[in-house]
Amino acid sequence: MPLSFQEEYDNSGLQVGDPSSVVTSVLLTVDVTPEVIAEAADCGCSLVLSHHPLIFRPLRRLSYGSNSEVCVADALKRGIAVYSAHTSFDNMAGGVSHLLAEKIGLSDIKVLEPLTGRLLKLVTFVPELHAAAVRDALFEAGAGSIGNYDRCSFNVHGEGTYRAGEGADPFAGSVGEDHSEPEVRIEVVVPRHRESACVRALLASHPYEEVAWDLFVMENRYFGAGAGAVGSLPEPLAGTALLGALKRLTGLPVIRFSGDPARTVRTVA
Repeated sequence: MPLSFQEEYDNSGLQVGDPSSVVTSVLLTVDVTPEVIAEAADCGCSLVLSHHPLIFRPLRRLSYGSNSEVCVADALKRGIAVYSAHTSFDNMAGGVSHLLAEKIGLSDIKVLEPLTGRLLKLVTFVPELHAAAVRDALFEAGAGSIGNYDRCSFNVHGEGTYRAGEGADPFAGSVGEDHSEPEVRIEVVVPRHRESACVRALLASHPYEEVAWDLFVMENRYFGAGAGAVGSLPEPLAGTALLGALKRLTGLPVIRFSGDPARTVRTVA
């Protein structure tokens, strides 16, 4: 669950602990409380995985004055790490909202409010005979997915020019001489959380010792992540029937609603 999926107000991620430590067992919880930390210690759990972040605002001290201070201090003292997956989990594909939509039995499930600013356009220039290998490397690293399609790219053939300086080891041409090379301009979409992996794949697969590449921020909506989910019921239901089904599926004694309960419902968000 990429941390880049979380909302700006959130603080998902590692709250307490050493990111390089080895995890042997995990305790799951919605909220982190002193009792949860004590239970994790009693059970020998090295990690507490919570939904709500333990730390929402910066802590000024660890003087056991608040629940957060107590939990952080006790976790550190007992060697227990705390990781919180809040809106980073809510917003990911297959996250909380998607799971609830599946439980209800919805079909054609889509993200209700897709994230923006989470996509990049990666552009690079590759010798023609190496273009396929570089594209494959980028695709394997997570680039080139658009909706239900993968391995998507745009390619333009052209001519690249350069002159290698002293100390260079050019792929083609000679030091000190102008050289032109048939190249392919490759463009692919990259989710922001796959940026590092895609850049590493590009540099590892490209034959040039100095690789020309650009990254552009895209404002397109990213339909692979976002808040909420929306889908269609297998068959239309009266509002009262849907509310009853929701209570049975979730085990909740009460569900709040507004509007006309007799209205026929076809789509649920």
